[in-house]
Parts: sequence; structure tokens; C-alpha cells
Amino acid sequence: MSDPILIPGGRDVRGRLDRGTDAEPTSVDRGTDAEPTSVDSPDTDSVVVACPPHPQHGGSRSDPRLRAVSDGLAPDVACLRFDYGEWDEGEGETADAEHAIAWAADRFDSVGLFGYSFGGGVALRAAARADTTVAACSVLAPAADPDMLDTVACPLQLLVGERDTTVDWEPVADRATVLGHAVERLPATHQFRGDLGRVGELVGRYLSARL
Repeated sequence: MSDPILIPGGRDVRGRLDRGTDAEPTSVDRGTDAEPTSVDSPDTDSVVVACPPHPQHGGSRSDPRLRAVSDGLAPDVACLRFDYGEWDEGEGETADAEHAIAWAADRFDSVGLFGYSFGGGVALRAAARADTTVAACSVLAPAADPDMLDTVACPLQLLVGERDTTVDWEPVADRATVLGHAVERLPATHQFRGDLGRVGELVGRYLSARL
């Protein structure tokens, strides 16, 4: 089951709330006439907020890596996949994630965070800045500086592709190891084609166990 969501916060931020393994494919996107709805009585106690990759390069809540993570979560963990508002050089996008976390915290007992690529950097900043406590965070091939990891207080999982030439992943992985975070290295490129099932399994298991 999947519900369309409008995230409050002053920007046009819309999402889909996937409920466990019964999630349906996204059917309401930007430009459609369907009205987003509010979900005030969730069927589960835990949720993962999923931050998409760069919106100027086609990143959206329908990204296959976000879908893989949603599918990999335990049946009693929901997933909120959202689209950013109008492009704002990363600052507005981070605020969008913070608002999504706040929306989720009002409805669920425990909130986790996931982000891929550009969304990985967004997730790290949001985890550090959000007023709501994030139970755990997982990032896949984040576009991030190593020192960003120092600001994250919650349990953190980092997944990288060893054949990734899009982001400079090695310094980030090295810093994560020094800080004692969970680091997973996959023999993959930045797109993780052919490895989505493994990504979903690793992230889903990590976050589900901590929510």
C-alpha cells in the first residue's frame, strides 16, 4: 500500500508513504491532478525517510535505489520517499528532508533516514541538523565530505561502490571506519546496477534493526 503525501514547510514537497512489503508503484507524481493526502493513523510504528539523488539529474522519489531500500525494510517499517521542492543549491533540499523527518516524527514512534548520492549528503546534513532525533541513518555513495560524518550522532551505515568514479568515496569510507560506523563496500559503480537487491537487503536489515 502506498499513500501520496504533501509535506508542510513552505515548499512544494510531495512524497509517497510505502507501508511495508505491500508498497505499490508510485502513481501520483508532479503535474498530476490527484490531491496528496495526510496519513494520521499509520499502520506501523517506524518509518524511514528516503532522500533521492540530484533533482537536476533526474533524481526523484521513484529512484530504483530508494525503491530497493523500501522493499528491503522489515514488513513493519514504512518508507517515506519524497521529491525535493524547487532547486535551492542543496540548502532548500536539506530543509525539505528536515521537514519530512518532522512530518514522520509526528506520526511514527521511530524515524530512520536514507539517502543516495546527492541525497546521501542531504541525509547526513539533515541527520545532524534535524530537531527530531533520528534513530539511525544509512547513506549510499553519498556526495559528501568526510568531515560531514563527524556531525552525525546517530548510528550510521555507509555503503560505497568500489568502481564508483562519480563521487570521491574512499576518504569518506576511511573516515567512517575511523569513527566506528558500519561500512559496506560493494563491487559496483555509482548506479549499483545488478546490486540493487543487495543494497536493499543491507540497508533494510541495518535500519530495521535500529527502529
